[in-house]
Amino acid sequence: MAKSNIKSTPRPQPVAAKPKQDTYVKAPVFPDIKVPAWLTDFKVQAVLVAVLSILLYANTFKHEYALDDTIVIAKNEYVYEGFSGILDILTKDAFDSYYKQFNSSNQLAGGRYRPLSIVTFAIEQQFMGPIPKSKVDSVVAHAGEAGPQEERFNKQMQTRHVIQVFIFALSMVVLLYFLHKVVLKNNPLIALMTAVLFAAHPIHTEVIANVKSRDEIMSLMFICLTFVFAFKYEENKEKKWPLFAGLLCYFLAFLSKEYAIGLIFLLPMAFYLFNNFSLSKSVAASLPYYGVMALYIVIRLQIVGEMSKDSEHDILNNPYALATDTEKLATQISTTLNYLKLLIFPHPLSADYSYNTIAYKDFGHPQVWLSIIVHIGLIRLLFYYFKRRHVLSFAIAFYLINIALVCNLIFNIGGTMGERLSYHSSLGFCLAVAFLLNLGTQKIKSEVVGKVALGGGLLVLLGLCSFKTVDRAKFWKNDHTLFFEDIKVAPNSVLVNADVASSYVNGADYIQDEQKKRESIRLGIRYFSKAIDINPAFVSGYLNRGMAHFKLKEPDSAIYNLKKVQELYPRYPKLDEMFFNIGVNFYVEKRYPEAIDCWRHALKSNPQYPQALNAMAVMQKEGRL
Repeated sequence: MAKSNIKSTPRPQPVAAKPKQDTYVKAPVFPDIKVPAWLTDFKVQAVLVAVLSILLYANTFKHEYALDDTIVIAKNEYVYEGFSGILDILTKDAFDSYYKQFNSSNQLAGGRYRPLSIVTFAIEQQFMGPIPKSKVDSVVAHAGEAGPQEERFNKQMQTRHVIQVFIFALSMVVLLYFLHKVVLKNNPLIALMTAVLFAAHPIHTEVIANVKSRDEIMSLMFICLTFVFAFKYEENKEKKWPLFAGLLCYFLAFLSKEYAIGLIFLLPMAFYLFNNFSLSKSVAASLPYYGVMALYIVIRLQIVGEMSKDSEHDILNNPYALATDTEKLATQISTTLNYLKLLIFPHPLSADYSYNTIAYKDFGHPQVWLSIIVHIGLIRLLFYYFKRRHVLSFAIAFYLINIALVCNLIFNIGGTMGERLSYHSSLGFCLAVAFLLNLGTQKIKSEVVGKVALGGGLLVLLGLCSFKTVDRAKFWKNDHTLFFEDIKVAPNSVLVNADVASSYVNGADYIQDEQKKRESIRLGIRYFSKAIDINPAFVSGYLNRGMAHFKLKEPDSAIYNLKKVQELYPRYPKLDEMFFNIGVNFYVEKRYPEAIDCWRHALKSNPQYPQALNAMAVMQKEGRL
C-alpha cells in the first residue's frame, strides 16, 4: 500500500492566558524633601506636636467660663452630680437641664445629643467634689451670681481648662498617627507639617479655649482612630480586635458629635485611595461601620425630642426666620465661603455670628456667585484627583463633606455659622496646604534652597498662626473679656450686645462709687436697647433691661419691660417673683394702683404665688381693691 503524502494538520495548541493585570491606578507616592532621619520619626514628631499644642494654649489655664460653658456646665445639674448624673447625660438632650430651668423644650433644630464630652465633665466633677442631688437645684439656680460659689466654680473651670488642653494635645498626636498610618504612609514630613499647621491654626481657638467645645476635639480624635483601626483590620483580618476597636471608636465619635456621619463617604474613599481597593471592595469593607451609624440614629431618635414650634420663629434659634426662601438659600451659599476665607486669613475672629451679624443676601450679591464658583471648582478638582488616587482628592473631600454638614444647606444647625464648626473641615485644608508647600519647594532645583524655602515657609506660617492663636485665646477668659473684644467685630449681633450689656450691669455690683455704679448700669441699658432694636422679640433683653431699671429704682420702666416679657413668654421662670418685688417697690412709694397691677401680673404668671396672694389680701383688707 502506497504511503500517503498527505500530512495531518497539527492540532492547534492552546495559547497561554496572560495574567490579568490590575486596571486600577495605584496611589502615587510623593517624596518628601530630604531631612534628618530623626525629624521623620513618629515619636519625635509626636513630642513636637504635643508640646506645641500645650504651649499655644497654656495661657488658658487660668481662664474661667464663657459662652456656652454656662449652658453645658454651669447650669447643668447632671454634671454637678458627678458619676450619679452620667445616666441622665446619656439618656437626655445635651441642653435638657438648661431647658428645664425655663419650663421649655428643645429649642434647636434636630436637638443636641452629644453626651460623651458632657460625661467627661461629670467625671471631672466627681473628683473635684460632686453636689448632692438635694442641693443641685439651689447650686444651678445661683450659678453665675457673685460670691463663694462662683469663686469655687471658677477654680474648677481652671482645672477643666488644663484638662482640655491636654486632651487637645493627645488628639493632635492621634491625628498625626492617623496621617502616618492612613493618609501619608510614605510622607512623614508632610504628616508633621499638616499636624503642626492644624494645631496652630487660629480658627481653632474657640474649640480649645471654650471648654464646652470638647465635643469637637473628641469627635475628630475618635474619627481618626476609626480610620486607623479600620485600616489595621484590613492588613490582617485574622485579628478581630482592630475591627471591634474601630467600631467602638466610630460609635464614640457619634456620641461626641454628629460629624461621624461623614465617614459614610470618607471611609470607603480612604480604602480606595490609600489601600488601592476597588470601589466595590471599599464599600464592602465599610459596611460594618454603617451598622454602627444605624444604631446611633435609632438611639438618637429615641432620646432627642422635636423642636419647639415657637423656636421656628425665634430669630436667635432660627437666624433665617425673617428671610424669604430666596434670601435664605442665597445667604447660606454665601456664608459657606466665609469658612474658607477664615481658614486662609483668620482675622478678625468672633465668638458669635448670630442674627444680625451676617446680613441677608440675594442672588444679585457677588459673594453668592463667588461661593458657587469656588465650590464647584473644588468638586471638580475632587473628582479629577480621585481618578488618580491622589491625596488632594481626600483633602478636598474631607473639607467639603464636613463643611456640608454645618452650612445649613443639608442640615439646619440653628445658626448661621461658627468658627468651631470649621474644626473638622480645616484638617482637609491643612493637609492640602502642607502638601502644596512641600510640592512647591520640590520644584526648586537646588536641594539646599528647597530645604530653606520649605523650612522658612513653614516657620513663617507657623509663627503667624501661633501669634494670632495665643492673642485670640486670651480673650476667652470669661464672658466679659470675650464680648468686650467681639463687640468691635460684631456690633450688630443681638447676643454680643446683650452680653456686653450684662457685663456692665453685673459689674456695677462691684463698684463702690454710686455715680459710677449708675453710669455702668446706664451703659448696660443702652446695649440692651440696641439688642432689642435689632430683635424686637428678644425676651431676655427685655427681662434684663427691666432688672437694670429696677436696680436704678425706676419701677415704671422695669414693669414695662417685664410686661413685654410676659407678652412674649408667659411661662418665663420667676416672672411671678419679679412682678411681686416691683409691686413691693410701688407699695413702699404708696403707689397702690401700680402695686396692685404688678401683683395681678404676678398671679397671671403663677395663680398660686403665695406672696402675691397675701399682698392682694392686704390690699382688700385696707379697702384698696
